[in-house]
Amino acid sequence: MQLKETLEYLKKQKIIVEIYGLGYVGFPLAVKLAKEGITIHGIDVNNNRIERLKKNELLDSELNLKKEFIESRTNGKLELNNSPTKIDTPKIGIICVPTPIPNQKIQSDIYVKSAIESFLNTSNPGDVIILESSIEVGTTENMIELIKSKGFNVGTDYGLCFCPERIDPANKEWKIENIPRVIYCSDDESFLIAKEIYKYVNGANLIRVDSPKIAEVVKSFENAFRLVNISLVNELAMLCDKLRINVKDVIDAAATKPFGFMPHYPGAGAGGHCIPKDPRFLLESAKKFQSNFATIENALKINSQMPTYIANSIEKSLSQNGLDKSIIVCGLSYKPNIEDMRDSASFKLISDLKKKNFKIFGYDPYFSNESVEKYLIENNLNELNFKKIENLKDENLKGISCLCVVQHHENVKDRLFEIYNQGIIPLIYDCQHKISKESNSKTILEFLGE
Repeated sequence: MQLKETLEYLKKQKIIVEIYGLGYVGFPLAVKLAKEGITIHGIDVNNNRIERLKKNELLDSELNLKKEFIESRTNGKLELNNSPTKIDTPKIGIICVPTPIPNQKIQSDIYVKSAIESFLNTSNPGDVIILESSIEVGTTENMIELIKSKGFNVGTDYGLCFCPERIDPANKEWKIENIPRVIYCSDDESFLIAKEIYKYVNGANLIRVDSPKIAEVVKSFENAFRLVNISLVNELAMLCDKLRINVKDVIDAAATKPFGFMPHYPGAGAGGHCIPKDPRFLLESAKKFQSNFATIENALKINSQMPTYIANSIEKSLSQNGLDKSIIVCGLSYKPNIEDMRDSASFKLISDLKKKNFKIFGYDPYFSNESVEKYLIENNLNELNFKKIENLKDENLKGISCLCVVQHHENVKDRLFEIYNQGIIPLIYDCQHKISKESNSKTILEFLGE
């Protein structure tokens, strides 16, 4: 079969789309396409995830799609499996698997390559692969060679695209439906196929680039931009601590400039699956040319220092106020209003506080006891090094000297203000400048960058 025929099958929705990886990127994509009538085979090697989804048990971040998910499962448009099956129907494989930071033990493309090989083992001429995973520069070209090694001719009877994901969990303004996407396609027919697929995703708002390396660098550079600016403002916050001025006042005033400035705000350090990782792919590219990327290297260094800086600041404040070293770290996810704990600054902060012999409690409304092992792996920990509390009721705050708020979840906002206004705890350290100071509160309120 030729790619032109695949396009016609797709227009008639007589095609199978296999989505590899059903995490934060693959799950909403699978549900959205299935809702539009395309037959989706959701594939994930994580058997626990597949079994959870088969029981219709969704994470908090997935609940907004529960109705569409159950409907798609009921009408047979969304199947869930650990591996693909051999079929004669034309297929499109969309790769949404994670990519680790490369080191001596692991290559960044290990999961992408495994998923593509799995797809190729049950593939036929006329099929198309679309990569969405963030990947190191040169990976797409390597995958072209892999496809060729299986006897397919990329660009004639087989298509390959790289359309890096752009997703910001819990962002109420920019969602999968209205975010433009960059795409590289091996040929014009594959681009038409991609447009036909993505018209159900974001209205086919695709910006085509000429080479896979451009698309790969775009993805890494987007997150390098975020990393560098976050690290810049965090370094400014540390300076403002020494100057005894409020960094938020500085940023808000600078933001009145109507051109050439974009406000970023300080925090305990960027976490998650994108900002601390994707810029490293540019570092790896630079190393191949015996060069470096000093801006990214410095930004990563500053980012990694923030939890230690905050731990030192809290220890100093407690000592100055004659308080013992007991603390609740509130907001354990890497950003507000989600349950994702990957590479979270909170876990790094807790590890630093542990070294200082703090008595540590942790609280997050999204923390799942069933996912502890997952959290440990995602944060390179051997064991949970704090005692988890279920809520912020008064009885759990008794005898605690400090409440450190790393992430401000909306469903905890009112309680945090209540704790501060009623002076229930001696010291609150707010990493994100969300709590407003009140002169009549008995609680000492300190900020990162004040």
